[in-house]
Parts: sequence; C-alpha cells; structure tokens
Amino acid sequence: MNFKVFDLYDMKEVKIGDRALEPYINIDEKIIVKFHGRNFWKFDKYKAHVLERLANRVGVPGHVGKKHKIITSWASGKYNNNMKIVFDALNIIYNKKKENPVQVFIKAIENASPRDEVTTIEYGGARYPQAVDVSPARRVNLVIRWIVQGSYQRCFGKKKKMSESLANEIMLASDSNMESYSMGKKNESEKQADAAR
Repeated sequence: MNFKVFDLYDMKEVKIGDRALEPYINIDEKIIVKFHGRNFWKFDKYKAHVLERLANRVGVPGHVGKKHKIITSWASGKYNNNMKIVFDALNIIYNKKKENPVQVFIKAIENASPRDEVTTIEYGGARYPQAVDVSPARRVNLVIRWIVQGSYQRCFGKKKKMSESLANEIMLASDSNMESYSMGKKNESEKQADAAR
C-alpha cells in the first residue's frame, strides 16, 4: 500500500542524488512522521524521517554561537507546533515550485551540505588548523541546522512568519543560490578547509 506523507506528498517520487547521503536520509512512506523519541542507540536518529528531524530542529533553533539563548514563543518542544511550521513551509514550496516539496528539501540538503571543514590539531604544544573530510552523517546534521538557523534569523523580530522564511531558505538552497544562509556557511567552511590544507 502506498502511503503519502501528510496524505499529500508521494515519497516514491523522491530520489536522493548523492549516494553517500542516502543511508542517512530516511524518506520512508508514512502518513504521520513520528518516531516517538525511540533513538536510544548511536545511529538511531537516522531512522527518523527527514521531515521529523527538520521539525525537531525547528523546536530549538537557538542562537548561533550562544546555543539556545534566544527563544521565541512559537519555538517550543511541542510536536504539533513544530510540524505545523514544516507543513506550512512544504505547502508554500509546493504552491511556488509546483513540484514535490520533499524532493526540493532533499535537493537543498545535497547542495548545502559541506564536504570539507576545519578541525584543530595540537602538535608539539602548538595548535594547527587541519582540513578534514566531513562524514555523510555530519553533513546532513549540519545542513539541517543551518537551514533552520538561517530561516530563524531572517524572521526574528520581523513580521515574516517562520514557515515562510523556512520555505524560502529551502528553495534558495535547492537552487544553489548564494543568498541562502546554508549555502553561505557551506562555502565558508570549504574555503577555510582549502586554506588549511
């Protein structure tokens, strides 16, 4: 039997282009994307649907560099509030692009996930920046975080709603547009890595 997410979007149409990210992006066919917090083991969170992971991150967008200092009234741990923001964002994407919004989101993840980043290595009492490859699991984690943080910053203290801002950020990232916060962060990360080689 074919289940559609929210009974609207068919998961059979969604294709993941990046083979490395495929095991870490769950696009199972479900009506309600709810994992009930069953991520006990190390890699269990990758079994949760990618839209639920986005909704969970929407609940704690936080503040860049200061973790969760700034929290707004709608940013609660409530599943319904978080999922409504994601649902509204998907509707906006569907109305503007006229294609499966989950596919647009997957494309945004593929485009905005960094391949290299910088870590610090201590050698002989001195610290050196060292370029490293980013694991596929971390690539997905980083890009979901950046998409939410970018959209949160664009609507904080403004009349724009979070769902509109999230939809806009996802569409910009899926088009590889450098106006997107997540694309900017990816570019910055890869430039720093190139400089530290």
